[in-house]
Amino acid sequence: MDTLTADIPVDVDDVTLAVELTRRAAGLAARMRSEGLAGEQKTSVSDIVTAADHAAEELVEAALLRLRPHDGIVGEEGAEAGSVSGRTWVIDPVDGTYNFLAGLSTWCSALALRDEDGRVLGAVHQDAVDESWVGGRALPTRLNGTALEPLVDLPLAEVAMATYLHPAVLPDADLREPWLAAISGAATVRMFGSGSCDLASVAGGRVGVWAQQSVPEWDWLPGAALVSAAGGRTEQVEVRGHVWSVAGRPTAVEQVLAALHR
Repeated sequence: MDTLTADIPVDVDDVTLAVELTRRAAGLAARMRSEGLAGEQKTSVSDIVTAADHAAEELVEAALLRLRPHDGIVGEEGAEAGSVSGRTWVIDPVDGTYNFLAGLSTWCSALALRDEDGRVLGAVHQDAVDESWVGGRALPTRLNGTALEPLVDLPLAEVAMATYLHPAVLPDADLREPWLAAISGAATVRMFGSGSCDLASVAGGRVGVWAQQSVPEWDWLPGAALVSAAGGRTEQVEVRGHVWSVAGRPTAVEQVLAALHR
């Protein structure tokens, strides 16, 4: 897969590299889907993987091994390399694979870089609408190269909340009750099915707040970096034995946290 990224120079900066790799990974996945793909179940009918997930991850992994040989790698589909530098790239080759395979537009390729101090940057490319997002510790969030205005603070009652709770866990009161308490205060609720797309929308002010439980780092770090760099708040808290990830406009986040703990 490195032949697909061989033209990226070795002196490329981290921000440019992250944007380029997510764009190319998403483009590869989209081309493969247009040629025909089948899905394979992982844990449920809605948790699936395709050959495009693996190919897109291999593309990003190969480029990072060449361009950032001292950095670590963690990928949703199994890519792994130890870190010598103290930095690690976290890959989500296709986030929202169910949407992707079904022909829906809400899916993306996402990438994050973390170090000993936390998130360095995150990048998300949503191929269906040609949107590339990037932001991080030293970079206000950009959409297609244009810096976004900082998020205006708003309460939960005035914003949309994006979330997800799998129907299979609804019988678990320790998940269901905090979730119902959290969504009940929002102006409206949306379930799009891609955490990184959701969080990019939060960073862009399209959605006010996002909350989900048991989120793996590849579904959290890219988008959380975007939200923080846009002036939002990001938190991970344990409620009744489950870790919830919450991000968005600061007051809305505070109100979701309070509802989860109620």
